[in-house]
Amino acid sequence: MAHESYCQRISTSILNEIMEDAQIINPTPHFNGGRLKIYYASQVGVAPCVIVLFVNDPEYLHFSYKRYLENCLRDRFNYEGTPIHIIARKRD
Repeated sequence: MAHESYCQRISTSILNEIMEDAQIINPTPHFNGGRLKIYYASQVGVAPCVIVLFVNDPEYLHFSYKRYLENCLRDRFNYEGTPIHIIARKRD
């Protein structure tokens, strides 16, 4: 079971849906003088799961909101006992 979740791939459309729902439930907070805007997300790695968030400014991503997004993914996809790496990258 842990190995299956470790090697699991999430489609970009479903991943973006989860990020959108997460932002509706808990909007991004003001941090470092601005508010984070997540444009889209994509899974770039499997084993372990690596998610890249394309955002307006990576400096606005507070560690607590990053943890919240990680927990949303864990709840939805049963990533229990599996590392999830979330990377914020400025959209060009």
